[in-house]
Amino acid sequence: MRLKPCLLLVTVSFLAVGCATTPPSSADNVCHIFEEKGSWYEDAKEAQGRWGTPIPVTMAFIHQESRFHAKARPPRRRFLWIIPGPRLSSAYGYPQAKDTTWEWYRSSTGNGWADRDDFADAVDFIGWYNAESRRRNKIAANDAYHLYLAYHEGHGGFERRTFRNKDWLKAVAKKVSARTVRYTQQLQTCEEELNDSGWWPF
Repeated sequence: MRLKPCLLLVTVSFLAVGCATTPPSSADNVCHIFEEKGSWYEDAKEAQGRWGTPIPVTMAFIHQESRFHAKARPPRRRFLWIIPGPRLSSAYGYPQAKDTTWEWYRSSTGNGWADRDDFADAVDFIGWYNAESRRRNKIAANDAYHLYLAYHEGHGGFERRTFRNKDWLKAVAKKVSARTVRYTQQLQTCEEELNDSGWWPF
């Protein structure tokens, strides 16, 4: 049975959107992520070239923030333990960026059409933010632990050491740092093959 051109276009578009918004099936292995989500490696690589943030750092951030769910949001507050209220913050998308920070990114980069649920925009945002952390807070590009603290607390908060008494946050930053190490080791085993691939299906 042949599909009409318009129906075929709708079908292909639907499949493309589904692939773009579905989290990877194996988020603990960065090679598996890039094998499953073909265009993601090129997106992460471009962000690394533009901003200097290593791919494993960026991917570890997204794993922690959203588990690679494109439309992730914080939970809602509850009234009387039942009635849903407002969300805990305006954080949204792969990078869990808040509205004000996202608008700052848009205006600073000229990327006015950027969306937080678009992976390419999300990795570019994380690269940009970490570049700001390096510039303002003097954090090394591969120092995932301190970069994450600045990402969570803001550059001013990092300068004031607002994380000092937040043991839970420092524990999360350690998880991000450890995942960065694992992703780095994994990427070393597949990066040559990823670079040799000249065509991606998605």
